Amino acid sequence: MIPLVENIGLDVLWLGLRVRGTGKARGATRTSSVQLSATQLTGPGALVAYLTESLGEPDRYFDSTDGLGPADRTTLPPAAHTHLNWAFTKPGVYRLTLQGALDLGDGSTPQRLGAGTFTFAVGVEPHSVAPAAGGRATVLDSGHTDLTVDLDNGQVYAYSDSKKPGATQTAVPAGQVVIDVPNKALETVPDDARFAFLGAAGTQVHQLPQAVLGKHVHGEIDPHLWQDVANAKAYVQLMRDTLVSADPDGRQVYQDNAATYLRELDDLDQYVRTELATIPPTRRQLVTTHDAFGYLAAAYGLHVAGFVVPNPAQEPSVDQVRTLTETIRNLKVPAVFAEPNLTQRASVLTQVAHDQGVQVCSLYGDTFDAQTRTYAAMMRHNADELTRCLGGKR
Repeated sequence: MIPLVENIGLDVLWLGLRVRGTGKARGATRTSSVQLSATQLTGPGALVAYLTESLGEPDRYFDSTDGLGPADRTTLPPAAHTHLNWAFTKPGVYRLTLQGALDLGDGSTPQRLGAGTFTFAVGVEPHSVAPAAGGRATVLDSGHTDLTVDLDNGQVYAYSDSKKPGATQTAVPAGQVVIDVPNKALETVPDDARFAFLGAAGTQVHQLPQAVLGKHVHGEIDPHLWQDVANAKAYVQLMRDTLVSADPDGRQVYQDNAATYLRELDDLDQYVRTELATIPPTRRQLVTTHDAFGYLAAAYGLHVAGFVVPNPAQEPSVDQVRTLTETIRNLKVPAVFAEPNLTQRASVLTQVAHDQGVQVCSLYGDTFDAQTRTYAAMMRHNADELTRCLGGKR
């Protein structure tokens, strides 16, 4: 079985708000409510958390464009769960403090609960960002997370999809969280007066969306499975078994040849893995000609940060070129990677890289040439080039 890289999961983190616990020890009832206030924000720009209602009308929950105040508060019932758009006007590191309070609904002063400060890495490499409390960060970059008020223990934390086997969701202390808002979350502000709070029409903001967005499937699935050597081994095994079925008399030859090549592929896989492991985590960003290296990234701990176009048959739009430029600038990548056989598409990538003062290196996706004539040679070249250009082996 070969796993499919493209799926209907999220392109970016799906971030919402949640209330957990019953609060019975605090006197909470069904008529009680929880107030969640944005009390402090630091960062290079503004943050707006808003809900787009059914007719497209935006309802702002937190809006720092005019400073934070009493209006930057939302009220949620116990056990509530909602999703928002989280928009940031400039790339950089933001820290948002949320304060909880319990209103019993009986006219008494709301009970002050805990507060939590969450860190957002907007358009920058999240693993290079320190969390609010210092120490080791928990980077949240996919799946479902809610910024949560807990009525039972009074804490404010991130309630996130767990990456541990057998677990569903887990609580992560606010001070340890770094929320990734990548450059692929760039959105253009519409020419609609209702959204003028985000900036001038046509400008771009980084935005985590309130709706579930599936990954882009570009007409067909990504065919570049061989970029993971484990998948190439599966090819060999299938070829061996098919040949044996068609020619039983040649069984021993096919099995011996397959065994020899599978050992070579084991060595190749180890070589690629060992070389790429020397690249610092903050530099494992792939910016390429087109979207052909998802299996390579998934298998060897890289991240597909950007590409000129999803499919090499497409012409890049102005927005795609602008997003590519922002990605290279914001992530401070040391190199981008062009495919030797896609010289026309590489011209766009080369020009953007030149404008940003970034090195252009080569990466083979699916075509050999005079220098690279075998699969193993292609993968070794890719490993060597990635390691050299992204700063490995130091």
